[in-house]
Formats: sequence, structure tokens, C-alpha cells
Amino acid sequence: MAEVIADVRELRELPIAAGDRVILSGTVYTARDAAHKRICALLDQGEPPPFPLEGAAVYYAGPTQAPPGLPIGSCGPTTSSRMDPYAPRLLDLGLACMIGKGNRSREVVDAMVRNGALYLCAIGGAGALACRCIKECEVVAFPELGCESIKRLRFERFPLICAIDRSARSLFI
Repeated sequence: MAEVIADVRELRELPIAAGDRVILSGTVYTARDAAHKRICALLDQGEPPPFPLEGAAVYYAGPTQAPPGLPIGSCGPTTSSRMDPYAPRLLDLGLACMIGKGNRSREVVDAMVRNGALYLCAIGGAGALACRCIKECEVVAFPELGCESIKRLRFERFPLICAIDRSARSLFI
């Protein structure tokens, strides 16, 4: 197990293996199940997604409102399996990394292997600490969803663990 310090833009090129600690910086988008459903509806209508999927990282989180002086409130991971019906499609469109907690379905792992993507896990229950690594937050789509709107975050040294790598090695098996 290694420690990898990475920028989101480098994730596809780095040799990251299941069990590696990943210290991630760069642009990450939040999206939970309601946002995933809307993204897929846009795609079904021939519309572009609300952010570029190619090389993107999505954090399955619904951050709380920012307290005064901070860009974001508590921002812990949500259960990733709720996004499994949508993830293979987004991976096939270029999504490079998913961040959440819990295991993934066989269909998602197969799509990860097919597309060279990673699944990283954040520490559940530590959202108040995680927000210290988020330096910017901007709502980019679906503001009516409140905490489940899609947000563009800027991570700075966000600590994660590679739970499933691009060869389907998994910490869950």
C-alpha cells in the first residue's frame, strides 16, 4: 500500500491500486441519486450533462450549508450503491473517478475496468473534518435540490483510500 499525492487531472495516468492512500487535490463535483437521475434524463434528451464528464471525479455527497467564513459545511460521503444504476453510463462517457462509501455492483466494477476508472472511499462520519480540505464550493446545476444540487468543489489534499482500482481489485472482497 502506497500513498499517492494526486491532482484529479492526473488520476487516469497514475498507478493507483486498491488499498493505496490517495491525497487528492483539484476540481470534484458532488452528485447524489437525485442529481444522477437528472443527469441521465438530460442525456436521454440529447442534452449535455451539467459538467464535463471526461476525466471528471464525482463525490457522492450532499454538503450542508456553509457556516460564516467557510466555503462549505459538513461534507461526508453517502452510500455509493444508490448511484449504481447510473454509474456505468457515466463511466462510459468518460467519468474517471467516483468517491463515496461502501461496495459497488458488478456492473459498476465492469464499467470501471472497461474505462480505466477508480473508486475512492472517504471516511464516513467525518464530514465536519472533510470540509477542511474543501477550499471552494459553487452550485453548478439543479439548485432546487438543495444539498443534493450539483456543486463544483476544489479539494486541497483530501484524504481518500482507493477501494476498487482499474483492475477490479477491491478492498470489499
